[in-house]
Amino acid sequence: MTTTTLSELTGDYVLDTAGTRIGFVARHTMGTRVHGRFDLFEGSARLDGDDPSKSSARLVIQAKSIQTRNERRDEQLSAKFLGTGDHPVITFTSTAVDQVGETGFDVAGDLTIRGVTKPVTVGFELTGAENDRRVGLRGGVTISRGDWGVNWNAATGVMVGAKVRLELDVVLIRR
Repeated sequence: MTTTTLSELTGDYVLDTAGTRIGFVARHTMGTRVHGRFDLFEGSARLDGDDPSKSSARLVIQAKSIQTRNERRDEQLSAKFLGTGDHPVITFTSTAVDQVGETGFDVAGDLTIRGVTKPVTVGFELTGAENDRRVGLRGGVTISRGDWGVNWNAATGVMVGAKVRLELDVVLIRR
């Protein structure tokens, strides 16, 4: 990390979609974990290194871009679980940022899935900065998918774990 102070990171950023990974992990019936990701998304952030509480972020995910390395499952997740016909995007808009320790941040915001908006707090850790132009962050949050109506039918309510771990490896590029 070449940048030594948070204040040097202050500025407007966009997501580097090639370097960013938006993923998830969910449990299936036999206790196995299904890993997946979304391939199409965009986002932006305003970082304020002098006063992180003034920072903000927005993320828009194309829900149909879900990938689990199983085409049939991806189609079911897209159509039945996420309802992409009526709800093509998943969004996150920050509402507050709190610094936790030297390089940790709790980013509270509104997560919208299937047209349902609920508050969540994503814990992030600053993983690196490069030439005051690129910033890396890693974060995650565990959600209860039922809070957003992410279910297909009674059988899948039992077969798929209620909790989903959202994992974000983010690279931001200064505008």
